[in-house]
Amino acid sequence: MAVIHNTTMTPGKLELLAAWLPARPWYVGPARGPELTKAGGFRLDDPRGEVGIEFMVVTDTSGGRPCSYHLPLSYRGAPLDGADQALIGTSEHGVLGRRWVYDGTHDSVLIAQLLALVQGRAEPQAQGATDTPDPSVTSYFTGAGFPSVVASTAVHDGQHGTDIVVGTGSEPHSESAEPLTLEVTRILRPGRPTDTTEARGYVTAGWRLPDGEESRGRFAVLRDAAR
Repeated sequence: MAVIHNTTMTPGKLELLAAWLPARPWYVGPARGPELTKAGGFRLDDPRGEVGIEFMVVTDTSGGRPCSYHLPLSYRGAPLDGADQALIGTSEHGVLGRRWVYDGTHDSVLIAQLLALVQGRAEPQAQGATDTPDPSVTSYFTGAGFPSVVASTAVHDGQHGTDIVVGTGSEPHSESAEPLTLEVTRILRPGRPTDTTEARGYVTAGWRLPDGEESRGRFAVLRDAAR
């Protein structure tokens, strides 16, 4: 169970993200950089209690039209081997000390728990409270289940989002079953449904619009990998 500490992070999450976002291929804001506010999200627990897992929504109001981004984040107490390209930055946590903040689409712990959530085997947690489930986050899954142990990953960041081709197995680096693709939505568009045709499953969650209204959409969609 992740413990949520009421403390500071220096630099803060939004400061780190504002510096990191403009280089993403799916960023649509102005070149001068975003002006971010938190707009929602949820957490998942790492069964080993080592990695913080958060699915954050931020809204950028720097352009002519506000834009909300979905950002899976992982927080670690030491660098993640082989993931320098996914490092968003480091921050000093008021209780835990230095934390390495990563784009969680490159973190096998986050990916494994997202797969477990799609299958209904992980319980979404409130973003800002300890041991508090968030029933507003829902999942749909169809077909046979599969192990959530991540044996291999290949991440593609494109203009329309992030695709993670995942091989699952009985243990890390084992011979994997048929690969799956996790399509991670990056830009959340109210009123524009995500195509879930032939999807194996998906995760739906909500976020706040700038006018205070609530919207919901698909944060991730699971499909069989293209052959």
